[in-house]
Amino acid sequence: MTTRTLLLTALAMLAFAGNSILCRIALRDTAIDPASFTGLRIVAGALTLWLLLRFDRTDQPLGGDWISAAALFIYAACFSFAYIDLDAGAGALLLFGAVQLSMLAWGLLRGERFSAGQLVGLLLAVTGLVILLLPGSSTPSLDGALLMLLSGVAWGVYSLRGRGTATPLAATAGNFLRAVPLAALLCLLLLGQQTWDCPGMVYALLSGALTSGVGYAIWYAALPGLAAIQAASVQLSVPLLAAVAGAVLLGEAVTTTLLLAGTAILGGIALVLSIRHRR
Repeated sequence: MTTRTLLLTALAMLAFAGNSILCRIALRDTAIDPASFTGLRIVAGALTLWLLLRFDRTDQPLGGDWISAAALFIYAACFSFAYIDLDAGAGALLLFGAVQLSMLAWGLLRGERFSAGQLVGLLLAVTGLVILLLPGSSTPSLDGALLMLLSGVAWGVYSLRGRGTATPLAATAGNFLRAVPLAALLCLLLLGQQTWDCPGMVYALLSGALTSGVGYAIWYAALPGLAAIQAASVQLSVPLLAAVAGAVLLGEAVTTTLLLAGTAILGGIALVLSIRHRR
Protein backbone atom coordinates (compact mmCIF):
# COMPACT_ATOMS: atom_id res chain seq x y z
CA MET A 1 0.00 0.00 0.00
CA THR A 2 1.47 3.36 -1.03
CA THR A 3 1.66 6.40 1.24
CA ARG A 4 -0.97 8.13 -0.93
CA THR A 5 -3.40 5.21 -0.60
CA LEU A 6 -2.80 5.01 3.15
CA LEU A 7 -3.48 8.73 3.58
CA LEU A 8 -6.62 8.66 1.42
CA THR A 9 -7.92 5.60 3.26
CA ALA A 10 -7.35 7.21 6.66
CA LEU A 11 -9.14 10.39 5.54
CA ALA A 12 -12.08 8.37 4.19
CA MET A 13 -12.47 6.42 7.45
CA LEU A 14 -12.38 9.67 9.42
CA ALA A 15 -15.08 11.04 7.13
CA PHE A 16 -17.28 7.97 7.63
CA ALA A 17 -16.90 8.23 11.41
CA GLY A 18 -17.55 11.96 11.10
CA ASN A 19 -21.01 11.26 9.71
CA SER A 20 -21.95 9.57 12.98
CA ILE A 21 -20.47 12.39 15.07
CA LEU A 22 -22.11 15.21 13.08
CA CYS A 23 -25.51 13.51 13.06
CA ARG A 24 -25.37 12.74 16.79
CA ILE A 25 -24.29 16.29 17.70
CA ALA A 26 -27.04 17.80 15.54
CA LEU A 27 -29.85 15.65 16.90
CA ARG A 28 -28.68 15.80 20.51
CA ASP A 29 -27.55 19.40 20.85
CA THR A 30 -29.47 21.43 18.25
CA ALA A 31 -33.10 21.95 17.33
CA ILE A 32 -33.00 20.31 13.89
CA ASP A 33 -35.27 17.30 13.39
CA PRO A 34 -34.08 14.05 11.72
CA ALA A 35 -36.16 14.52 8.54
CA SER A 36 -34.70 17.96 7.93
CA PHE A 37 -31.20 16.68 8.70
CA THR A 38 -31.70 13.88 6.16
CA GLY A 39 -33.00 16.25 3.50
CA LEU A 40 -30.20 18.77 3.89
CA ARG A 41 -27.57 16.03 4.01
CA ILE A 42 -28.79 14.45 0.78
CA VAL A 43 -29.12 17.79 -1.04
CA ALA A 44 -25.64 18.90 0.06
CA GLY A 45 -24.17 15.52 -0.88
CA ALA A 46 -25.87 15.56 -4.29
CA LEU A 47 -24.64 19.08 -5.07
CA THR A 48 -21.09 18.32 -3.94
CA LEU A 49 -20.86 15.09 -5.92
CA TRP A 50 -22.36 16.75 -9.00
CA LEU A 51 -19.74 19.52 -8.78
CA LEU A 52 -16.95 16.97 -8.33
CA LEU A 53 -18.23 15.11 -11.37
CA ARG A 54 -18.37 18.30 -13.44
CA PHE A 55 -14.77 19.13 -12.54
CA ASP A 56 -13.68 15.59 -13.38
CA ARG A 57 -11.85 15.68 -16.72
CA THR A 58 -13.25 12.32 -17.83
CA ASP A 59 -16.61 14.04 -18.51
CA GLN A 60 -18.66 11.13 -17.14
CA PRO A 61 -22.46 11.23 -17.42
CA LEU A 62 -24.58 10.68 -14.34
CA GLY A 63 -25.04 7.04 -13.44
CA GLY A 64 -26.97 5.10 -10.82
CA ASP A 65 -30.58 3.95 -10.79
CA TRP A 66 -33.76 4.42 -8.76
CA ILE A 67 -33.45 1.19 -6.75
CA SER A 68 -29.99 2.15 -5.54
CA ALA A 69 -31.22 5.68 -4.83
CA ALA A 70 -34.07 4.26 -2.72
CA ALA A 71 -31.58 2.14 -0.75
CA LEU A 72 -29.41 5.23 -0.26
CA PHE A 73 -32.39 7.24 0.99
CA ILE A 74 -33.50 4.50 3.41
CA TYR A 75 -29.95 4.31 4.78
CA ALA A 76 -29.75 8.09 5.31
CA ALA A 77 -33.25 8.48 6.78
CA CYS A 78 -32.99 5.54 9.21
CA PHE A 79 -29.48 6.71 10.16
CA SER A 80 -30.81 10.14 11.17
CA PHE A 81 -33.83 8.90 13.10
CA ALA A 82 -31.72 6.25 14.89
CA TYR A 83 -29.30 8.86 16.19
CA ILE A 84 -32.02 10.55 18.20
CA ASP A 85 -31.39 7.91 20.86
CA LEU A 86 -28.08 6.18 20.07
CA ASP A 87 -24.59 7.19 21.10
CA ALA A 88 -22.15 7.71 18.23
CA GLY A 89 -20.08 4.58 18.94
CA ALA A 90 -23.00 2.21 19.42
CA GLY A 91 -24.71 3.56 16.32
CA ALA A 92 -21.62 3.14 14.14
CA LEU A 93 -21.07 -0.38 15.49
CA LEU A 94 -24.65 -1.40 14.68
CA LEU A 95 -24.46 0.25 11.27
CA PHE A 96 -21.21 -1.31 10.05
CA GLY A 97 -22.01 -4.65 11.67
CA ALA A 98 -25.31 -4.76 9.78
CA VAL A 99 -23.63 -3.67 6.53
CA GLN A 100 -21.07 -6.45 6.59
CA LEU A 101 -23.44 -9.13 7.89
CA SER A 102 -26.08 -8.32 5.26
CA MET A 103 -23.49 -8.59 2.49
CA LEU A 104 -22.21 -11.89 3.89
CA ALA A 105 -25.81 -13.16 4.21
CA TRP A 106 -26.40 -12.32 0.56
CA GLY A 107 -23.41 -14.44 -0.35
CA LEU A 108 -24.89 -17.37 1.58
CA LEU A 109 -28.29 -16.94 -0.10
CA ARG A 110 -26.59 -17.01 -3.50
CA GLY A 111 -25.06 -20.36 -2.66
CA GLU A 112 -21.63 -19.30 -1.47
CA ARG A 113 -20.23 -22.02 0.77
CA PHE A 114 -18.61 -20.92 4.02
CA SER A 115 -15.95 -22.90 5.82
CA ALA A 116 -16.24 -23.92 9.46
CA GLY A 117 -13.99 -21.02 10.44
CA GLN A 118 -16.15 -18.53 8.55
CA LEU A 119 -19.30 -19.88 10.19
CA VAL A 120 -17.62 -19.44 13.58
CA GLY A 121 -16.88 -15.84 12.63
CA LEU A 122 -20.49 -15.23 11.61
CA LEU A 123 -21.75 -16.78 14.85
CA LEU A 124 -19.35 -14.61 16.84
CA ALA A 125 -20.54 -11.45 15.07
CA VAL A 126 -24.22 -12.28 15.60
CA THR A 127 -23.48 -13.05 19.25
CA GLY A 128 -21.95 -9.60 19.56
CA LEU A 129 -25.13 -8.00 18.24
CA VAL A 130 -27.19 -10.01 20.73
CA ILE A 131 -24.88 -8.91 23.58
CA LEU A 132 -25.28 -5.28 22.55
CA LEU A 133 -29.08 -5.54 22.47
CA LEU A 134 -29.58 -7.57 25.67
CA PRO A 135 -31.59 -5.67 28.30
CA GLY A 136 -29.42 -3.74 30.72
CA SER A 137 -28.51 -0.28 31.92
CA SER A 138 -26.21 0.31 28.94
CA THR A 139 -28.48 -1.22 26.28
CA PRO A 140 -29.10 1.11 23.32
CA SER A 141 -32.67 2.19 22.62
CA LEU A 142 -34.42 -0.72 20.88
CA ASP A 143 -36.17 1.57 18.40
CA GLY A 144 -32.92 3.34 17.61
CA ALA A 145 -31.04 0.05 17.31
CA LEU A 146 -33.60 -1.45 14.92
CA LEU A 147 -33.56 1.69 12.78
CA MET A 148 -29.75 1.60 12.62
CA LEU A 149 -29.76 -2.08 11.71
CA LEU A 150 -32.21 -1.29 8.90
CA SER A 151 -29.93 1.57 7.84
CA GLY A 152 -27.01 -0.86 7.70
CA VAL A 153 -28.96 -3.39 5.63
CA ALA A 154 -29.96 -0.63 3.20
CA TRP A 155 -26.33 0.46 2.89
CA GLY A 156 -25.37 -3.18 2.33
CA VAL A 157 -27.92 -3.39 -0.50
CA TYR A 158 -26.57 -0.15 -1.93
CA SER A 159 -23.01 -1.46 -1.74
CA LEU A 160 -23.91 -4.78 -3.38
CA ARG A 161 -25.69 -3.03 -6.24
CA GLY A 162 -22.72 -0.74 -6.79
CA ARG A 163 -20.04 -3.41 -6.59
CA GLY A 164 -18.00 -3.47 -9.77
CA THR A 165 -19.41 -0.19 -11.08
CA ALA A 166 -17.04 1.19 -13.69
CA THR A 167 -17.79 4.82 -12.76
CA PRO A 168 -18.48 4.88 -8.98
CA LEU A 169 -18.37 8.68 -8.64
CA ALA A 170 -20.89 9.14 -11.47
CA ALA A 171 -23.12 6.41 -10.04
CA THR A 172 -23.05 7.88 -6.53
CA ALA A 173 -23.75 11.40 -7.84
CA GLY A 174 -26.71 10.09 -9.82
CA ASN A 175 -28.06 8.14 -6.87
CA PHE A 176 -27.77 11.14 -4.54
CA LEU A 177 -29.61 13.34 -7.06
CA ARG A 178 -32.38 10.74 -7.40
CA ALA A 179 -32.64 10.55 -3.60
CA VAL A 180 -33.38 14.30 -3.36
CA PRO A 181 -37.11 14.00 -4.24
CA LEU A 182 -37.45 11.08 -1.81
CA ALA A 183 -35.96 13.23 0.96
CA ALA A 184 -38.24 16.11 -0.03
CA LEU A 185 -41.26 13.80 0.24
CA LEU A 186 -40.17 12.72 3.73
CA CYS A 187 -39.89 16.36 4.79
CA LEU A 188 -43.34 17.13 3.37
CA LEU A 189 -44.90 14.16 5.20
CA LEU A 190 -43.38 15.35 8.49
CA LEU A 191 -43.79 19.05 7.82
CA GLY A 192 -45.65 19.66 11.07
CA GLN A 193 -42.80 18.15 13.10
CA GLN A 194 -39.95 20.05 11.47
CA THR A 195 -37.75 22.36 13.50
CA TRP A 196 -34.70 24.30 12.35
CA ASP A 197 -31.82 26.23 13.77
CA CYS A 198 -28.57 27.50 12.30
CA PRO A 199 -26.16 25.08 14.07
CA GLY A 200 -28.28 22.07 13.09
CA MET A 201 -28.35 23.17 9.47
CA VAL A 202 -24.58 23.65 9.46
CA TYR A 203 -24.00 20.15 10.84
CA ALA A 204 -26.37 18.66 8.22
CA LEU A 205 -24.67 20.53 5.38
CA LEU A 206 -21.22 19.48 6.61
CA SER A 207 -22.39 15.88 6.84
CA GLY A 208 -23.69 15.97 3.28
CA ALA A 209 -20.97 17.99 1.59
CA LEU A 210 -17.85 17.06 3.54
CA THR A 211 -18.14 13.68 5.28
CA SER A 212 -20.50 12.21 2.65
CA GLY A 213 -19.76 13.88 -0.71
CA VAL A 214 -16.05 14.57 -0.34
CA GLY A 215 -15.61 11.52 1.89
CA TYR A 216 -17.01 9.17 -0.76
CA ALA A 217 -14.88 10.80 -3.46
CA ILE A 218 -11.76 10.26 -1.32
CA TRP A 219 -12.76 6.65 -0.70
CA TYR A 220 -13.17 5.98 -4.42
CA ALA A 221 -9.74 7.52 -5.01
CA ALA A 222 -8.27 5.13 -2.41
CA LEU A 223 -10.00 1.95 -3.64
CA PRO A 224 -7.75 1.26 -6.68
CA GLY A 225 -4.79 0.93 -4.31
CA LEU A 226 -6.53 -1.51 -1.96
CA ALA A 227 -7.07 -5.23 -2.25
CA ALA A 228 -10.68 -6.34 -1.74
CA ILE A 229 -9.91 -7.76 1.72
CA GLN A 230 -8.21 -4.50 2.71
CA ALA A 231 -11.15 -2.40 1.52
CA ALA A 232 -13.62 -4.54 3.45
CA SER A 233 -11.54 -4.86 6.61
CA VAL A 234 -10.44 -1.24 6.97
CA GLN A 235 -14.07 -0.12 7.29
CA LEU A 236 -14.23 -2.05 10.56
CA SER A 237 -12.14 0.76 12.07
CA VAL A 238 -15.03 3.24 11.72
CA PRO A 239 -16.98 2.15 14.85
CA LEU A 240 -13.80 2.42 16.92
CA LEU A 241 -13.09 5.90 15.55
CA ALA A 242 -16.69 6.95 16.20
CA ALA A 243 -16.62 5.58 19.76
CA VAL A 244 -13.36 7.40 20.56
CA ALA A 245 -14.62 10.63 19.00
CA GLY A 246 -17.93 10.28 20.83
CA ALA A 247 -16.12 9.85 24.14
CA VAL A 248 -13.73 12.77 23.55
CA LEU A 249 -16.05 15.25 21.81
CA LEU A 250 -19.46 14.33 23.20
CA GLY A 251 -18.62 12.88 26.61
CA GLU A 252 -20.27 9.56 25.76
CA ALA A 253 -19.39 6.52 27.86
CA VAL A 254 -17.49 3.59 26.37
CA THR A 255 -19.12 0.79 28.36
CA THR A 256 -17.92 -2.75 28.97
CA THR A 257 -20.92 -4.04 27.02
CA LEU A 258 -19.99 -1.89 24.02
CA LEU A 259 -16.39 -3.09 24.16
CA LEU A 260 -17.38 -6.77 24.42
CA ALA A 261 -20.00 -6.50 21.69
CA GLY A 262 -17.68 -4.52 19.46
CA THR A 263 -14.88 -7.04 19.84
CA ALA A 264 -17.22 -9.91 18.99
CA ILE A 265 -18.89 -8.21 16.02
CA LEU A 266 -15.80 -6.75 14.40
CA GLY A 267 -13.59 -9.72 15.30
CA GLY A 268 -16.09 -12.18 13.87
CA ILE A 269 -16.46 -10.26 10.61
CA ALA A 270 -12.70 -9.85 10.32
CA LEU A 271 -12.33 -13.64 10.75
CA VAL A 272 -14.80 -14.31 7.92
CA LEU A 273 -13.08 -11.83 5.63
CA SER A 274 -9.57 -13.10 6.35
CA ILE A 275 -10.49 -16.73 5.75
CA ARG A 276 -12.31 -15.82 2.53
CA HIS A 277 -9.19 -13.98 1.36
CA ARG A 278 -6.89 -16.90 2.12
CA ARG A 279 -9.15 -19.22 0.13
